[in-house]
Amino acid sequence: MQILRTLLWVLILALVLVFSWANWDERVTVNIWSNLVWDTRLPALVIVSFMLGHLPMWLYSRGQRWSLGRRIRSLEQAVKSSVLARQETSSDPAAPGPSAGDGPA
Repeated sequence: MQILRTLLWVLILALVLVFSWANWDERVTVNIWSNLVWDTRLPALVIVSFMLGHLPMWLYSRGQRWSLGRRIRSLEQAVKSSVLARQETSSDPAAPGPSAGDGPA
């Protein structure tokens, strides 16, 4: 699966490079506010727009990974403490165990 993701990013990079090379002379004027104007080349505008569009989903994905990682560590710790508690009770000779006379009558 990692190779497919890498191939996809290489393909996107190649397309952006070809687009940038073909449109480098194009100049674009972007009016952000009435007194704020951004005069830039078209490839820069496309790259910045792509990154701004990709950022929220990337942040959401990282947050999900972080949350799931915390949940997995918590569950692993609970299993580890359960196993250790079970080992301590089974190896403790002073703990009263069931005797042959105990049980339902």
